[in-house]
Amino acid sequence: MIWWYWILLGLVLAAVELATPGGFFFIFFAVAAVLLGLLELAGLVTVDWVQWVLFSVLSVVCVALFRKPLLARLRSTERTGPVDSLVGEVAVAAGSIDPGQYGRAELRGSTWSVRNVGDGTIVSGERCRVVAVRGLELDIRPERGH
Repeated sequence: MIWWYWILLGLVLAAVELATPGGFFFIFFAVAAVLLGLLELAGLVTVDWVQWVLFSVLSVVCVALFRKPLLARLRSTERTGPVDSLVGEVAVAAGSIDPGQYGRAELRGSTWSVRNVGDGTIVSGERCRVVAVRGLELDIRPERGH
């Protein structure tokens, strides 16, 4: 194949990688194609079947050696735990809640099931601190104690 065909193939494969959601497969084939185009331009590989075998080998080697470390590096900034913690946030009681009883409270624009773990009754509209998260239920304590 002519050297610039390989370069063009590499650019097309790189564009396909950019157009698809991140799996990082096509980029390694693109790198292999560009490398092969440069090798042919330098006159090091001229036989077509050798070029195709070398393209296949380079592509597989690039995927095997570089995909996992690249994905690990890109995902190293992702949080692996919960996106954020609600403990310490302020909720507003939607109704009166006696100590040890369940009720509803608003937090971040959503209504949550809550349990009053404090010693006193929480009145409607009172600010409360989230002290624990149990699945979709929050334990709250009146903020007045702080």
